[in-house]
Amino acid sequence: MSRSTRIARRLGWVLIIASLALHFLTVLAYSRQPDSLAAFTVVPLWVWAGFGLSASIAAFLAFRAPLSLIVTAVWALTVLLGSDEAKVIANLGNSAPLPGPPAPHRGTVPLRVITLNCAQFRFGDPGPDLAAWQPDIVFIQEADLVRVQQLARQIFGPAAHYRAYALNGIASRFPITREVRNPHPEFRFFNHNATLRLPDGRSIELVNIHLSSAATDLSLWRPDCWQTHRLNRQKRRLETAIALGILEDTTDFPGIQPVIMAGDFNAPAADPIRRQWSGDFEDCFERAGTGWGNTFQRRVPILRLDRILVTRHFTPVRCRAVTTRKSDHRFVVADVLLD
Repeated sequence: MSRSTRIARRLGWVLIIASLALHFLTVLAYSRQPDSLAAFTVVPLWVWAGFGLSASIAAFLAFRAPLSLIVTAVWALTVLLGSDEAKVIANLGNSAPLPGPPAPHRGTVPLRVITLNCAQFRFGDPGPDLAAWQPDIVFIQEADLVRVQQLARQIFGPAAHYRAYALNGIASRFPITREVRNPHPEFRFFNHNATLRLPDGRSIELVNIHLSSAATDLSLWRPDCWQTHRLNRQKRRLETAIALGILEDTTDFPGIQPVIMAGDFNAPAADPIRRQWSGDFEDCFERAGTGWGNTFQRRVPILRLDRILVTRHFTPVRCRAVTTRKSDHRFVVADVLLD
């Protein structure tokens, strides 16, 4: 065996071992989600899979390294089973919501819910884009009282119902009978609740969420980057706990009354804060979503920060993320049936 052949084989093995090591770390980090690895899991799983696949494919193409095809297949299976974006494969038979009034589902017209981070109108007025979908309920983040009022009237006309607090707002075509504001001054920006009365007399609790902005530093070679991400995740966990506590304390019939919780969670879809609500809420996109569900950044959406969650009283039938040029987020549309 020539010297160049030996070097090529060694390089091939180096690439395979590096790919396997990255795979082990990725599976460990995303399955267990320890706070100490929050800086690693802030990006989608398929980002790291891209590096691992590149190494294993290069090992095969350049060096015909043993096991390279097996490692490539392992990575592909990991992406298919582990990435949030692949979950919609199970929904291939679902139809997507379309602009205009929501289409009936099995003879019943569902409620249409939208959530949008308006980015304080820095990109313009998203009102016409939202109105085209004829929603029943809209959760609004990063908009003051004047902007919430403006959006409500654009979408629902002069008879619009709305409430606003800090930079959060809720608008609807149905009456809002009660508003609950976050009593914690230092956390007042991330949580705003309201009670909605439907035409048939039933009530729905609405929870508008806008958690603290995610850490964006990806300088993983610096220890302070890992600490920043760890503390940032812990802060959102506290905010989520407070929001759920306010809901439980202020709802007339906790666990019995239907609840829709929606907004900008500022956390990747796999973030462990989902464990705080997973027993009580269902993610509409995971259940009924179609297409590319990531919402941020709208030009190249790689993170699903914006979500619509519902309690067991609802059946999500359609859901999708929609691009608007009037925000740096895409908005989420969900059609849900109240059972």
